[in-house]
Amino acid sequence: MKINRLFFSLFLGLLSSAHGQMVSTSDVSSIALFPQQNEVRNRLTISGIWKFKKDSLELGEKEVWQNGLKNFRSIAVPGSWNEQLEDSRDYLGMVWYENESFLPSSWKGQQIFIRIGSATYAAKVWVNGQLIGKHEGGNLPFAFDIGSAVKWGVSNRISIQVENQLKPSRVPAGNVQGGPFSNFPKSNYDFFPFAGLHRDVWLYSLPVIASIKDIVVKTNFTGTTGQLDVQVTTEGKAAKGRVTVRGNGQTYESAISVVNNHASAILSLPNVRLWSPDDPFLYTIDVQLGDTKTTLDHYRLETGIRTISATDKQILLNGKPIFLKGFGKHEDFPIFGRGSANPVIVKDFALMKWVGANSFRTSHYPYDEEFMNMADREGFLIIDEIPAVGLYFHGDTTELAQRQAVCKQYINELITRDKNHPSVIMWCVANEPFPKNISLTGNAADRTASPKSVELFKELFALVKQKDATRLATLVGVMGGPMEWLGLGDVVCVNRYYGWYTHYGDMDGAIKLLNLEMDAIHKQFQKPIILTEFGADAYAGMHTEQPEMFTEEFQTNFIKAYLDFADKKDYMAGMHVWAFSDFKTSQAIIRFGGMNYKGVFTRDRKPKAAAHFLRDRWKTK
Repeated sequence: MKINRLFFSLFLGLLSSAHGQMVSTSDVSSIALFPQQNEVRNRLTISGIWKFKKDSLELGEKEVWQNGLKNFRSIAVPGSWNEQLEDSRDYLGMVWYENESFLPSSWKGQQIFIRIGSATYAAKVWVNGQLIGKHEGGNLPFAFDIGSAVKWGVSNRISIQVENQLKPSRVPAGNVQGGPFSNFPKSNYDFFPFAGLHRDVWLYSLPVIASIKDIVVKTNFTGTTGQLDVQVTTEGKAAKGRVTVRGNGQTYESAISVVNNHASAILSLPNVRLWSPDDPFLYTIDVQLGDTKTTLDHYRLETGIRTISATDKQILLNGKPIFLKGFGKHEDFPIFGRGSANPVIVKDFALMKWVGANSFRTSHYPYDEEFMNMADREGFLIIDEIPAVGLYFHGDTTELAQRQAVCKQYINELITRDKNHPSVIMWCVANEPFPKNISLTGNAADRTASPKSVELFKELFALVKQKDATRLATLVGVMGGPMEWLGLGDVVCVNRYYGWYTHYGDMDGAIKLLNLEMDAIHKQFQKPIILTEFGADAYAGMHTEQPEMFTEEFQTNFIKAYLDFADKKDYMAGMHVWAFSDFKTSQAIIRFGGMNYKGVFTRDRKPKAAAHFLRDRWKTK
């Protein structure tokens, strides 16, 4: 088996090099488990300072830049090139990254992989000049087997080609004719299209004889007894193993038998300690292949035991109503751009806890895995969103089909990656999809969804439920968008800015309209409603004695008016302020300085008046 796999990898590599056509695409199962270091697995990060070179004419591959860059610059990985380089803020074309690394000799005889946490938007990967594979779509990881290309005893060259060209066929889309945004760069969404290697790059190894490919954990409880349903997918020749669960001073163990590369175990946990924001307790699950004498493979993960469901008015965590208080936010920070920075992750959670939040949405793309791990540990509830922001369903049918295929790919990748996080309570298949015509007048005739759009959304929801029926599913509706889309999920999520984009400064009129609309939506769908975005821009330090748009006073009053409205409605299940912090956007006449100032914290995380207001309000409830 090992010889055949190696021969096949070499064969594909020769074909790729010779013809430039057969290129491996990432297998979604390869991202199911984050690389781990233990007695049989290895990992090595190669993040740091890389070589970097623009390729605006797209000649690099023809000129074999994969064999070594010349006249290069330096760049940090993770990080967006738009924030690091003085001449590249708006550049979204092709670039090349290069780094080198030795492989420890102890890895010999194992399967060797490269895992890239996020490359926005499209990437090709070479190792020692050999084309390994390609991936489309940012904000999610992909991995390739590089065993056929690595060398031992010498440094290995890793070359990654990346480009983030804005195209109507991509998700999210850009350069859309007649799109809702007039901006530069011309994205079909209201945040900056940062580009680059935004998360860590890892080399890692797996055992050859037998390895754990995936672990799926489903949780439940009855009374005071918890239940863990553990499904294990393997590769290789393992016949048996065991699952061990530790937590709350107890240890539980179950033997497993591997049949057709699959094994399962169901464990009961008396006196279970349920996971919740008030007590985010995590159990440790160890899965081992082999017997008591020999460990063929081993993987450890943490998860919490909890259930999530919805009634016609409430979201139930562990069978009890819970109200979502929190934010929409962005992975955005000066200099880093969209690049992951662990100190920023820690700071963001500290500030969210400081104001009394218990939840957030990964607007408008999946966040770094360390963000998800922190949410598990800190007890935050997450609406986990694919990068499908600004979808539309009119125009070129070929491009529409391409966008739908990418959305399905994102759903597969996201659920594969995040399925075991107790913090994730809801999958979101889209944010603010746009109809051909959008109406802010409230005229229902102008807000009808096309039959094709409903059909495509039903496909996405069906795929979510096929992949994971244990969580809720939703999409986030745009202000003035069709009603038909809102009822397709388990929870109605909408973004509303009455008092800002309409009814400018008139909060009485804004809340009157909000009240009428939300009552009508709930009457029609009989599902709980979350306002996933509401907010107003405030330029830090701008004050007036009477609230006025763009001042900190107006932002505070705007948020207060919306929260007061929600307190009076028993069908409101959550309120997410837009936004947690100010963030970078494309240039536009409504975006002073290329920024969205709706954050209650500044871009560098200094609190505005609204942050103090939320702390006073949420900490006392």
